[in-house]
Amino acid sequence: MAIVFIRTVIVFLVLILSMRLMGKRQLGELELSEVVVAVLISDMASHPLQDIGVPLFNGLLPVIVLLCCEILISGAIVSSIRFRALVCGRPSILIENGKIIQSEMKRCRFTVDELAEDLRKKGITDISKVKYAILETDGTLSVLPYASEKPPSAADLKIQVDDFSIPYTIISSGRILEHNLRDSGHDIQWLNAQLSSRNISSPKDVYYMTVDKSERIYILPKEPEK
Repeated sequence: MAIVFIRTVIVFLVLILSMRLMGKRQLGELELSEVVVAVLISDMASHPLQDIGVPLFNGLLPVIVLLCCEILISGAIVSSIRFRALVCGRPSILIENGKIIQSEMKRCRFTVDELAEDLRKKGITDISKVKYAILETDGTLSVLPYASEKPPSAADLKIQVDDFSIPYTIISSGRILEHNLRDSGHDIQWLNAQLSSRNISSPKDVYYMTVDKSERIYILPKEPEK
């Protein structure tokens, strides 16, 4: 039982490390090569867990090899446009100027029902109002409506609005994130003063607190325990 537990923990940690080394882009969207690697890794990693007679190294070595292959392929994809097109393919225009490109739909094996479903998810029910609909290499559909169909922006309406900045998380679940506090240009004395002005005695009583570059502060106290 202990051997199974230890092997499971080791395989789990190796897989976590492998996914981390693959990078954020691979975790957010999967290209063809990345789907293949993910499927193979999940299958190979299960063998040393199902059969303790299989040496653990024999189960981890294919995972490491696949990881190295994925890193090499990702590097080649970034550096070579031709290799990128070969491995990942190219985006396909399914709608142009409000008309469905039937030949491209057929080539991509994309049905009208799937197209209508993706358009509905983006709040579009009238195909004639779509300037371009592009099937990206990761399988997602990018929809670009006509300019006249887009909601007006503040610039279009000539309205002056304040710009925004990403807020720093200062307190999370009662814990002070000191590096964020420093990066925001404040110190612990400033934090204590902000809490005291809101009748909060300790950071431990705060569930969530943020501050942005415009000094907009958001504080959510913890709910009382029941």
